[in-house]
Amino acid sequence: MKNTITGSKGGRALILDFGGVVTRTLFETHDITERALGLSPGTLTWRGPFDPASDPLWAAMQRREITERDYWTERTREVGQLLGEDWSDMKTFVQRARGAEPELVLRPEAREAILAAERAGIRLAILSNELDLFYGVAFRERFPLIELFETIVDATYTNILKPDPRTYELVLSQLNLPREACVFVDDQLKNIEGAQAVGLPHVHFDVTRPAESYARALQMLGLELTGA
Repeated sequence: MKNTITGSKGGRALILDFGGVVTRTLFETHDITERALGLSPGTLTWRGPFDPASDPLWAAMQRREITERDYWTERTREVGQLLGEDWSDMKTFVQRARGAEPELVLRPEAREAILAAERAGIRLAILSNELDLFYGVAFRERFPLIELFETIVDATYTNILKPDPRTYELVLSQLNLPREACVFVDDQLKNIEGAQAVGLPHVHFDVTRPAESYARALQMLGLELTGA
């Protein structure tokens, strides 16, 4: 197909954002969070992209009035207050909400796509603004399939946030591949615009239609998902 990337085994790479792309979003797992924290069902009402009208703070982030980190810092504070606790660290939220069971966080569609890419010899990388900042090192080390990712570029350590061009160049340098041999997937439009600015092929991940987004990314790398 016209936009398919061709290359030998090992000569192509799928570069994934982590939160929301590899993982299910916290918006999708309110039931798990409420159960884990002992909150009544329906306590958490903010739904982000699944119901923007319910979430003015999300809308402010989409207008770039606040950053993604600002958004989740505020949600962390709010949920902590529901428990009568002072939470300032996103990983406290994640670990208390569902950190004991990382398997629950992995998107089923992500599992299928990651394994399909690995079988096809497509290399795997993560490019994240907050992997260890939000999830914590222990969570990452126990996360299913994390060992299949040969490269993890995490702004927790680089202090270079997407959409800064340097972060895309850094992951490409670590992969030692031309950008034309890679596809970057992210759910935040500003990060996709950053990839576009440096000429990196990309898919804007739709968290409400994850299977379609993964199928599109793999198609660009010359791989068809069964049933996609």
